[in-house]
Amino acid sequence: MHLLWLRVAAILYAAASVAVFPAVLLGRERWRSICVHVGGLGLLFHFVSVVEMLALAHRWMPVGVREAESLMALVVAALFFLVWWLYDAISLGIFALPVTFFLVFVPALGVDRYTFPSEGVRTSWLVAHIVALLAAYAALGFSMLASILYLVQERRLKSKLKSLQSSRWAPLDWMPPLDTLERIAHATLLFGFPCMTVGLVIGSVLVQETPLGAAYFLDPKVLASFGMWLVYVLLLFVRHTAALRGRKAAYVSGAVLVVMMGVWAANFISHVHRFGAQ
Repeated sequence: MHLLWLRVAAILYAAASVAVFPAVLLGRERWRSICVHVGGLGLLFHFVSVVEMLALAHRWMPVGVREAESLMALVVAALFFLVWWLYDAISLGIFALPVTFFLVFVPALGVDRYTFPSEGVRTSWLVAHIVALLAAYAALGFSMLASILYLVQERRLKSKLKSLQSSRWAPLDWMPPLDTLERIAHATLLFGFPCMTVGLVIGSVLVQETPLGAAYFLDPKVLASFGMWLVYVLLLFVRHTAALRGRKAAYVSGAVLVVMMGVWAANFISHVHRFGAQ
């Protein structure tokens, strides 16, 4: 029965993780209420699941990776709600709630390895995993390209105003206005985040049918991908809280390029994501 409660908690954590972004980034009070109530309900079901799991096993310490992950997720969620209750700091939920969901997701699949009903279903999940991550990287690439063009356009306009001559920058007259470039960079960034999240979740499901088990999450590419996800969240959070616009936002977005290149470089030392690997 404890597995049922854990699965209910995972669904509630997923809903709270979705609600926390408009609550924090857009300041929507309705989403804030949904996040707190749904996430708190998830914490309750999670607590019941952990207590029942340990009680049935007649022990008070977790055994195995999945039990440890579930207990760790419970601690993270409990600490977040404690901080929220004491300081009303719901912004920390942008990090805490998705991390809690990721930790709970794999144990909620079951005690044993998850098995796909057919090879066709597994292939469909694999395609979805690849497409989602490629869409995320493409969106981030477009965001950085728009940021670079923003810097070029800004310099072009400043130079044009100073010298009153446009001959040097004439070939760049086709470039969109600064406001348009800023909106493109932000919109593509917002589009790529759910794509990367979905890609990582599907990847966590796919690995359950492999003999790698928990060792999968120690693979360099997997660690780099989750690191990239955290940087993505941090970038969205910083852009909003610091009200970054224009040049500063372009520099911050450009810094993510280094991280993204590091993720791609990890393919060459990865055991499960190496290019051309079967």
